[in-house]
Parts: sequence; structure tokens; C-alpha cells
Amino acid sequence: MKNLCAAISTAVLFAFAGSAQAGPLLYTPVGTENATEYRFTAAATGELLAYFVGATASYADELTVLINGVASPIQGLNNKTSRNNDTLNFGAVQAGDTLVLKMVTINPGAGVGPWYSQKSLNSDGVNHIYASTYTGDRALPAGVVVAFEDLPKGGDFNYADVRYLFTNVLINAPARAAANVPEPGSLALLGLGILGVATSRRKRGGMQAK
Repeated sequence: MKNLCAAISTAVLFAFAGSAQAGPLLYTPVGTENATEYRFTAAATGELLAYFVGATASYADELTVLINGVASPIQGLNNKTSRNNDTLNFGAVQAGDTLVLKMVTINPGAGVGPWYSQKSLNSDGVNHIYASTYTGDRALPAGVVVAFEDLPKGGDFNYADVRYLFTNVLINAPARAAANVPEPGSLALLGLGILGVATSRRKRGGMQAK
């Protein structure tokens, strides 16, 4: 009985410990390229921070960033030497700065990558990232979690090879945002409706004057 109680207690402790660890929402469907292309911008004027969240990659990879198209001289968070929650400070950014995240494979002679968060910059024309917002926990702040695929052509497309969390970053998926923009036909109908209401009011005003 004591052994059973001890086993249950241990399981509960591990469950709570696991819930405190940050990680990206799992990408689905695994095995297919992520169709969502992301744009990242600085949320506010201040420091841009990245946290190492975890990795399963065989290659040794490091993280850097392009700010308004200019490559940062700062690079780090090697997935083979970093521990969870290790931090890299890319320095000050201005609100609205455009950010392109870049992962560099540093194995000698590997000839892989680099891979960018902007699909059009990748030599294989494949989307190498999956991104999701994270609300934060006891170990990590709220931010945007970005998971990279580090193999050419996307490998197995599970988007879990190397994971980072970024603070002071806004994420914008253009395809989803476009769905909220009224179509030209809808705008025309709205304009006709407003014109009709205005005409009706004018007619009523004229009748009352008589």
C-alpha cells in the first residue's frame, strides 16, 4: 500500500512539473508542410529576447535574427549545449521593426540551411517554421514559440527539431488576417445601403415639410 501511495505521489509531482514547462502547441498534420507563412515585428521599443525551449535535432544549430533586413551580429543558443530557459539578448529594437528569424546549422561540412522564418529566403523554397503564442508559466514568460525544421525540404515536417520562445514579438499570419478584410463587392453593397437610407430620410423630410 505504501509503495502504491508513493508511486501515485511521484506521478502527480511529475505531472505538475511537466505542466510548468513551456513548449509549442503541437503542429498538425505532421508530415505535411506548414501552409501558414508568418511575419514577425517588434511589439514595443525595448529588448528582444529569445529563450531555448528544447530540441530533438541531430545537427547542431544556432539562432540569429535579421532586424529590418539587417543581420544581427549576435548568434547563439546552440541546441547541443544550451539548457532549457537559457536566454539570448539581441539588444534593443524599435516598435514595429520587422524581424526575420534565422537558424544556422554549424556542423562542419553539413551544407544545410540556413533556414529563415520567411519562406521566400529559404534555398529549398520550403516553410521551415511553425509558430504559436504562449501564455507563460513559472519558468518562462509569455511570448511566441517558434519551432524549426532543420532538414532540407522540411525533413519529416513535424516542426519540432529546435524550439525557441521570443518575447517582445508580434506574430501576424497574412492569410488569416486577410479573411477579416471586406471584399470589394461587400463594400459596394454597404455603400448602396447607406445611400438608400440617406435618400429615404430626405424623402421623409420633404413630405413633413409639405
